[in-house]
Amino acid sequence: MAYLDELNERQLEAVKNIYGPTMVIAGAGSGKTRALTFRIAYMMEQGIDPFNIMALTFTNKAAKEMMQRIGTIVGDTEAKNITMGTFHSVFSRILRFNADRLGYPSNFTIYDTQDSKSLIRDIVKGFNFDDKIYKPSTVFGRISSAKNNLISPEAYENNDEIRTEDRMANRPDLFRIYKAYSSRCFKAGAMDFDDLLYQMNVLLRDFPDVLSYYQQKFQYILVDEYQDTNFAQYLIVKKLAASYENICVVGDDAQSIYSFRGANIQNILNFKKDYPDFKLFKLEQNYRSTKNIVEAANSVIARNKDQIKKHVWTGNDEGKKIHVIRTLTDNEEGKVIANKIFDLSKSSGCSYNDFAILYRTNKQSRSFEESLRKINIPYKIYGGLSFYQRKEIKDLLGYFRLAANPYDEEALKRVINYPKRGIGKTSLEKVIIAANQYGVSAWDIIHNFEQYPVSINAGAKSKITDFVTMIRSFSAQIDKLDAYSLAQEIAKSSGILKELYNDKDKGPEEVERYQNIEELLAGIKEFTISRTEDESKSLSEFMLDVALLTDADQDVDQDRNHVTMMTIHSSKGLEFPHVYLVGLEENLFPSQMALNSRMDLEEERRLFYVAITRAENTCTLSYATSRFQWGNLITSERSRFVDEISSEYLLHETPERGRGQSLTGKSFDRPFHGGLNKNLGSRSLKPLKNVISTSDKNKINSDNLKVGYNVEHERFGKGKITKLEGKGPDQKATIFFPRHGTKTVLLRFANLKLIEN
Repeated sequence: MAYLDELNERQLEAVKNIYGPTMVIAGAGSGKTRALTFRIAYMMEQGIDPFNIMALTFTNKAAKEMMQRIGTIVGDTEAKNITMGTFHSVFSRILRFNADRLGYPSNFTIYDTQDSKSLIRDIVKGFNFDDKIYKPSTVFGRISSAKNNLISPEAYENNDEIRTEDRMANRPDLFRIYKAYSSRCFKAGAMDFDDLLYQMNVLLRDFPDVLSYYQQKFQYILVDEYQDTNFAQYLIVKKLAASYENICVVGDDAQSIYSFRGANIQNILNFKKDYPDFKLFKLEQNYRSTKNIVEAANSVIARNKDQIKKHVWTGNDEGKKIHVIRTLTDNEEGKVIANKIFDLSKSSGCSYNDFAILYRTNKQSRSFEESLRKINIPYKIYGGLSFYQRKEIKDLLGYFRLAANPYDEEALKRVINYPKRGIGKTSLEKVIIAANQYGVSAWDIIHNFEQYPVSINAGAKSKITDFVTMIRSFSAQIDKLDAYSLAQEIAKSSGILKELYNDKDKGPEEVERYQNIEELLAGIKEFTISRTEDESKSLSEFMLDVALLTDADQDVDQDRNHVTMMTIHSSKGLEFPHVYLVGLEENLFPSQMALNSRMDLEEERRLFYVAITRAENTCTLSYATSRFQWGNLITSERSRFVDEISSEYLLHETPERGRGQSLTGKSFDRPFHGGLNKNLGSRSLKPLKNVISTSDKNKINSDNLKVGYNVEHERFGKGKITKLEGKGPDQKATIFFPRHGTKTVLLRFANLKLIEN
């Protein structure tokens, strides 16, 4: 048990207390994943059968990392016997095994948000409702909230309070959409993400033998990030743990930031009420951040009333104070932060991967993107379009879904006429209308026109029949071929590969689409090879893995050198040496919507706490005194959260435009500037062979640069100036480089060398 030597005293106590109800409150950077992992390994070494252990996480990535760590201690074979994964992945497998109890096929489809909104859009149209009032995203959010609170369509319809809320929001018929949505999903053999929790509760509620079976199977239950559980998750865990009460929940109430997804902080705050004899362990040593960062975060979160008291501390160095930067506009804020990153990366030798810009909402990224681009700093925005949400990928996945479940109406609508095979939109609409009239699925209609007459011309029926025959041929092989073999067959036979290959000559976007399909097939090949003999290699199994991917499973790519940009919500669980927390203004952060109640404001403060504690070495806060919103210049006020940090941990800066000094005349530790930073050495042109060197003239400006001049760039090599624009520190040059094409560079940072013409 040498691995236990890696734990501190409090971690060791939490690991060894393996019986009875246990709560581990783990502060930011306190090594909770290590404690949770070692606890499971220790349980197995104490003789607990891994088949009796269930560990629930919030991302597939976290589950995979924990499984790998446990495997290195107890062996991969035994580790794989643990039931470990996200709530949705674990419960989806249980639901597949018991699907017939609920009237679903075992190969039911899992709808993503796009599928759900598409279906809602169809239902709204079918009811002739105003889609500006019954917006798919709004309706979907309302239905999701109902399911997370275990409110069925019937209970929703009969709840006066809920119906009154809908009427006040001018959506009195929302209950009808909810009922139709549930019915259409059921007929399509589909569940959405919320159904995986809702139907799991139904399964345990309505089938006592199933509940008893899983209570006996999962005698030891561990839940990570317990502060993020919603009511449906809470109830499932409580039911499953009722027989043995060997339940261990790990989390941090100070990092509960997902109430908009239904998370209920009371689940962790009230754990002691559910289990009065529970044992509490607090992991309070932060291994991630400097003392200044840790204490600054503590001084903020201490203002929250609803919390489990703890004092996070660290043995790390004191570190630099948190810099607070005040700028005049949001555009200037972008420039200042970009310059800060440039200076620090050059002076310290940091990789751009060491930097993260965090903001409250995605819309704030614009000014930082523009500023980073202007000085050639590479960046990547996370939380954007996922690989599996790209059109060409969704199209091929649509065929995969139909092969596994032909009743999947959303997949059917997506691919029945892609690639184009002459099945018009009108014909498809008639099929769906007929399906609703007969009370069956669209697949029932198209594979049995004789039983369900539809007024479609003979030509369209013939083409639909050919499509049905193709899908049936795919379905017949779903359990015979491995995932890669069948995926390749579908990609070819469907015509998608040919369609995208023929489009490759149209432009770079078309080339990328074809390459994305190749990447998908390569991923399926890797999946097929990596499966062991006792693990399913079917396409259905691959599709289950894909359907259960979460936003948080998107890797922050450390192989490429770029600044990371993301919302604070997306950053939870990550850490960076240097963090820039931007847009710290009232009504932006905290959000204006959070100012109506103490509960909402405290969650915003927890979000601020999460943001600060992502930083390892330095943390910089910034705000603008004016900002453009909806085309208007709005005066802004500094966020109250900045003022809540004890002043001893802060250093305030007010950059003067174009200079590296504050308005009081005091220099900054690392100034942003229009001129040169002495710590970086001179940026003036250095004499080389065939290079102009004329003292003052070698300062890059309009006096010695002209269109047509030849220059040399450190990265892009030799090129010719084709355009000059701007003046002073904002002067830019457009340059054609034979090897890299046309680039626009900001002269004060480009470090160009003039080549003798």
